[in-house]
Formats: sequence, C-alpha cells, structure tokens
Amino acid sequence: MSYGYGHWAPYVSVAEQRVRAERKLVALRKKDPAMAPVVIAGKKIASSFWGKAWCDAVESYRDYANRLERGRSYVRNNLVIDLRIVPGKV
Repeated sequence: MSYGYGHWAPYVSVAEQRVRAERKLVALRKKDPAMAPVVIAGKKIASSFWGKAWCDAVESYRDYANRLERGRSYVRNNLVIDLRIVPGKV
C-alpha cells in the first residue's frame, strides 16, 4: 500500500482518532456488549503495586522504547477500546 510523500500514512489528529475509536467501540459493542475501554484517571497509567511492577518490567526492555511511547499515547488519548485481563490471558 502506498501512502503520500515518503510512504508515511497521512496525519490524523488526536480528535479524529478519538472519534474513530468511539465509532468502532459502538460497532463492536453491538457484537460484544462487554467491551472494556481503558480510561486513565490522572497522569499515572498504573495505580496498583502489580500494575506498576508490570510497567517497570515492560520498560526494562528498551528495544521497545518507541512502541511503549506510542502505546502510552494511545491509552492517554482514550484510543484503547478493549482490554480484558483474566487469569492466564490478556
């Protein structure tokens, strides 16, 4: 697939990304009403001991640094529309 100049995808603003995520959530909730969007209250992503330990462990793998920043950006902008954690599965 070819994008514009330099083969990069066209820029999409955060506001437009949020609108798209909300539309996708509405469509997915028709199939599965138990959708669990991630909502961050405040600046910290994790508040529990285990959540902080998980973040510290993932951050110790610095070869994924750019992916971690992108992931933080997604969750802080309310773009993670479903995340379920059950014993043995994420």
